[in-house]
Amino acid sequence: MDPKEISIQDLKAGLSAAIAEAESGRTLVITRHHAPVARLTPADPPSVHRGTAVGTSRLRPAIKRGTAGRYLEVLAEDRGER
Repeated sequence: MDPKEISIQDLKAGLSAAIAEAESGRTLVITRHHAPVARLTPADPPSVHRGTAVGTSRLRPAIKRGTAGRYLEVLAEDRGER
C-alpha cells in the first residue's frame, strides 16, 4: 500500500481519522505546500485488522429506514425477545 499524502491543514481537521488510518497499517506523509515534512506510521503491527476504509466514511445506521418507526420491535425480534 502506497503512503497517503495529507496536508497539515487536513491533518488538523481530521486528526482522529488520520490516527485510525495509521493504526490500521497505512503510512501517511504529512505535507506543507505539497512538500513532504513528516511521516505518520503505525507504532506496532496492528493486532486487529481494521480494514483500509477505516476513517473514510460516515457511520451507517444498523437498521434500514424500512422499519416504518418500528425500531424497538425490530430490535426485539433480532434479539429473539418476541
